[in-house]
Amino acid sequence: DAQEWAGNGSMVGAIKGCTGQEPTVVGKPSPLMIDYLCDKLGLERGRICMVGDRLDTDILFGTDNGLKTLLVLSGVTTEEKLLSQ
Repeated sequence: DAQEWAGNGSMVGAIKGCTGQEPTVVGKPSPLMIDYLCDKLGLERGRICMVGDRLDTDILFGTDNGLKTLLVLSGVTTEEKLLSQ
């Protein structure tokens, strides 16, 4: 059974709270990572597929950044949860 764990955002929030500094987020959901890869490797967003097991992070990141997406049902988002949305 998949379990829902706190995402990396909770760690970022803790560090932000302790330091009082705004973080530079380079992973999901920031487009910085995909912008860099497209520029560096000459990739077209429409030819990239984001594969993930979470609708609220992986798939959202893909759709927000113009990527194709593929949801695997072996992780956090189950078929039941997907169909209930």
